[in-house]
Amino acid sequence: MALMGVQLVVSLLAVSIMQKMAPHCSFARWLLCNGSLFRFKHPSEGELCALAGKQMSSKTSRRDRRQNGHGEPKPLTVPKDIDLHLESTPVNVLDALVLRFFVEYQWLIDFAVYATGIYLFTESYYFVVDASKEVNIGAIWCVLMVFFGLRTLHVLMSHYFRSDEGGERSVCLAFGFLSLLVAMLVLVVREDYLEFGLEPGFTSVFDNFEAFAKQQGLEWSVPFTKLGVKLGLAILCAFLGALLAFPGLRLAQTHLDAVQMNAERPVIQILLHAGFLSPLIILVLWVKPLARDFLGNAPMGKTSVTLLSSSAFDSVRLWTIVVLCVLRLLLTRHHLQAYLNLAPKWVEQMKKEAGRIAAIDIQRKVTRVYCYLTVVTLQYLIPILLVLFSTLALKSLGDYSWGLGPETPGVTPASVLPTAPPALPRLEDEDDLEDMEEDIQATVAHLSEAFTAFRAVLTPIFFRGVFAFLTWWVAACQLISSLFGIYFHQYLMQS
Repeated sequence: MALMGVQLVVSLLAVSIMQKMAPHCSFARWLLCNGSLFRFKHPSEGELCALAGKQMSSKTSRRDRRQNGHGEPKPLTVPKDIDLHLESTPVNVLDALVLRFFVEYQWLIDFAVYATGIYLFTESYYFVVDASKEVNIGAIWCVLMVFFGLRTLHVLMSHYFRSDEGGERSVCLAFGFLSLLVAMLVLVVREDYLEFGLEPGFTSVFDNFEAFAKQQGLEWSVPFTKLGVKLGLAILCAFLGALLAFPGLRLAQTHLDAVQMNAERPVIQILLHAGFLSPLIILVLWVKPLARDFLGNAPMGKTSVTLLSSSAFDSVRLWTIVVLCVLRLLLTRHHLQAYLNLAPKWVEQMKKEAGRIAAIDIQRKVTRVYCYLTVVTLQYLIPILLVLFSTLALKSLGDYSWGLGPETPGVTPASVLPTAPPALPRLEDEDDLEDMEEDIQATVAHLSEAFTAFRAVLTPIFFRGVFAFLTWWVAACQLISSLFGIYFHQYLMQS
């Protein structure tokens, strides 16, 4: 039996289409260049001179000054309170070529689109065909998407560490240490309050691996390993907190500006607030007394009513997270336009100040806002994609269901590890074709054995704990950093 079958064929086809179609058809490029986003052009020196009531010196006069030994002319300065209004223009494909990290942005977003398509196909395939013995390719794409998203955030954070200014580096380190402290507190909370399933998952893996280690003649120390795993998990949480520091701070700024930009559209404002508070809703979904216990035994006077069964609650939780992520994805344009509006906002703030400013500084400030558009887009989209694809991986690898039907039997870890299959008989008089067929069969048998051993050690209970905690922790980090960003932009920046 093939290990992957139809899923592998579709996956390879998706990879080929993604590689061939990227230069011609890209969702990431369409997201920025569909005409709905407007950037602001920087004013030329001639326009600034006209607004300041000056006459701009020609290139000939500048050359004559250098020849006469007067050196370079002084940089053009204009009063800060000039009547400057920036000209807006839609973002087009040619404009996108100068954006920072545009290649990384385009590849990651396109990969997320194809990963979503592969996942939808895999779910449909599993619904129609009993493919429980095959490798879930959709889950692999989801895990890869999580990995590539974290890698892109690491690239962006390393850019802050390489900069000459140390403020960004200090912010990342501060949020990293804060996340380490919060993670150590969260990991000691009992499963009765935060139902990640880490303890049952680790117990399942340790028991199965202990049986496998004894079978191989190896020594295995479970208590020491549990302590080491939890310590490593806390360090990983600190790293994730540092990665998500600036995305949360940027989200707070774009949220405030987007709400102000849509002051006359109350429905959009409600959706923006709902999207901003969605990480808080995700956190509550794993607080057992507030979520599962409340819906399982809802108080109705002197009696209690079961609103949702345990399996139905798991499905509702998955659907809730997916809907919240889709809502935030639909609000992307409002956040990006709010960021682009920082250029005229800065100009209006400059007009309220006294003194003069160099024309080149005005041009650099306006241009810099647009050049970092893809960075801001990645900082907004990656945390959403991390939560979304972690949830999808949680559903597939954790053996959950999208349906709200009756409760199915619980998932139990496999207790029997596979043994090595007997060697295939070989005859001395076989020809080369038969030898090749037997080699292929032996390779497939060994791969099947390795896959079976992998599934016996890493059970669905383990994947439930890992991806539930990852989903919850990404939402927690974004909530902490975004709330701090709200406090910073609302109060510290105003003082």
